[in-house]
Order: sequence, then C-alpha cells, then structure tokens
Amino acid sequence: MSAAPYRQVLAVPGAGTLLLLTLAVRIPVTAGGVTVLLHVVDSLHRGYFDAGLVGTAAAVGTAVGAPQAGRFIDRLGLRPVVAATTAVGFLTWTAAPFLPYPLLLLGALVSGLFSPPVFAVRQCLAAVMPSDLRHTAFTLDTMGVELSFMIGPTLAVAAATALGTTATMIGIGAALGASGIALIRLNPTTRTAQSGDAAAHVPRRQWLTARLVALYIATCGTSFVANGVGLGQIAVLKEQDAQLWIGLVGTAWCLYSVTGGFIYGSLPKDRVSPLLLIGLFSALTIPLALLPTPWPWLILALLPTGLLCTPAFASIVDAVSALAPQASRGEAMGLQMSAFTLGGAASGPVLGSTIDHHGPGWAFAATGAIGLALVLPLALHTYRNVNGPATSQPSFQESRP
Repeated sequence: MSAAPYRQVLAVPGAGTLLLLTLAVRIPVTAGGVTVLLHVVDSLHRGYFDAGLVGTAAAVGTAVGAPQAGRFIDRLGLRPVVAATTAVGFLTWTAAPFLPYPLLLLGALVSGLFSPPVFAVRQCLAAVMPSDLRHTAFTLDTMGVELSFMIGPTLAVAAATALGTTATMIGIGAALGASGIALIRLNPTTRTAQSGDAAAHVPRRQWLTARLVALYIATCGTSFVANGVGLGQIAVLKEQDAQLWIGLVGTAWCLYSVTGGFIYGSLPKDRVSPLLLIGLFSALTIPLALLPTPWPWLILALLPTGLLCTPAFASIVDAVSALAPQASRGEAMGLQMSAFTLGGAASGPVLGSTIDHHGPGWAFAATGAIGLALVLPLALHTYRNVNGPATSQPSFQESRP
C-alpha cells in the first residue's frame, strides 16, 4: 500500500481544489435530510411518516433530475448547470422553514430536481486524469462522500439543537450558495483537450449498452446495501436502548469505509471486478444477522463489510466512466446518480418492514441477500456475456500517450 498514487492525483492542476469544493457542496446536502426530519417532527409537529414523505419527494426529484442535469453539462458545460442548481437550492432551502407542509413537499421535489450535480466531479476528474490514475481519483471522491456523511448530519443535529431548525435550514441554503459560487468560479473542464471527432455526440442507443445497464443495476444494489447496513445499525442500538451510541457506531463504519478506500485506491487499476467487490460487500453483510447481543460487538463486526464499502462504489464509478463516451459522460454519470438514489430510497420501506416484523438481525440478512440477488445474476451472466472480445463493444475511451 502506497500513498504515491494519491500524491500523483493531487499533483494534477486543480484536482485538489475540485475535490475540496465538492466536499463543501456535499456537506450541506447530507445535512439536509436529518434537518428536514427534525423540522417536520419538532417544528411542524407531524409524524415520522410525513417526514419520510419529504425525503422521498427529494429522492424522486434527484432521480429524475440528475440525468437531465448531466445532459445539460454535456451540452453547455458545468458552469450554467451549477449556476441554476445553486440559485434554486438557495431559494428553496431559505424558504423551506416558512412553508406549510404541503408546500414543503413540493419544495423538496423541486430541490431534488435541481440537486447540486456533485456527480459531475467524476466527469471532471475523468477529463483531466491519466487513465491509470482515474480509479485512485474516483476513490478519493468516494472517500469524500463518506466524510460528508460523517460531518453533515452531525453538524445538522448540533445546529438544530443550538439554533433551531429554521436557522439551520437557512444556513444550509447559504452554504449551498457559497460552495456553488466557488465551483462556478473554478469552472473545471468536463472534457479533455482533443481534436477531431473524438468528442462528437454519440446517440444514447449506442452507449447505453447491456453492460452499462448492468452496472446501473449493480449501483442500485450497492446503495441498497450501504443504506441497509446503516438502518440495521440504528435498529440494533434502539433495540438495546443504546441510541446515544448511534453516532459512534456510524463514525466507526465510515472510518472503516475510508480506510478500505485508501487501500483500494493505492492498488493498481483493474485488479478486482466491481461486481465481485459488490458481491463480497453484500455477502459479508449477511453474517451481521448473527451478531452477539451486547451492542459493542457491532463496532467490530462491521469491519469486514465497512472496508469494502468505498471500494465497491469507487470501482463501479470507474467502470461506468470507462464505458461512457466523453460527450455523453455527464448523462451517464447522472443516470448512475439516479440508480444510487433509487437504491437508497428503496432500502427504507423494504428493510423498515423487515425490522418491524422480524427484528434488526433479519434486516442485515435481507440487506445482504437482496444485494446478492441483484449482483450475482449480473456477474454470472450479463456482465460475463457482454464482456466479450474487444470488437463486440464500441470503445469510447480517448487515447492517451
């Protein structure tokens, strides 16, 4: 394991600034979910079901809006799309605390439709990174996602407790506005500097192949498993009346994931198939169902699956980037964002029902089993069959010296 690949990635002009700015955008985004939940329950005095509907509206909006944002990025560049999403995000978040519940639902949908296109950072990284460093760059970005989930909700709870949900929601709008303006000023490129027709438009029917669809399904499964593990953690701790330790266990999980990502990103490219990593990630979740009763065992038991979380996501992002043509990479990444959002959204009702009827242990078992059920057929059939000779699939990767 060596830090050299990371130093090479950060040595690329603008890469470090881009990754930091993307983290700055993601922190208020991850803080938003728990802030809205607290606002609906504590300020509007409604139930958790109503709070969940707001989250669902935002998720539906993101799933619909991300591919469209990606298409506009492909055609117009990053700056106008970030300008539009920043303006809408600022307006919706600053207005949200003053809206009645029905309008808050509508606002959540609009906010989701105009979610900050954080997935575009991968498009920008793909444009400036040599092909042998892309998986390391994508791993760094995925590690940033984990850090945002460690920082954002914690800051949101602290701010809502100290200042109230109204001030916190206005603060989220201000943070989105400031980070969006900084990203507009940076205006990173989304395409490599090349001549000829290499960046010409490619019809969707040519690049949206069976292999790419398989990777989207796998992305959905990976997101389902990651969110399912988080729900299982909370359920175990609530069952044992140890809610105060939810933050500690969640932090341990994120640290495992970042550690696994650091190891993965330092390895040579293409060592492990992304579907194999996702299959292992899912399979190692199932034994958590056999967890001993005292909750501290959970911290140790999460280590194997935690180490695979970031590598699973980073590898599949790299695979999608490699298959998409440069001129349509934004839309391809947007579709992957939709798959990620839908997988996470589906985990709530499916696993919540499992927890209600069978307990937290069965939630872990169901999480891993569903992940395997999605990934194994792809790994054994679709992915292997489509990945035939080089002539059977068009190549959209630009050549590099």
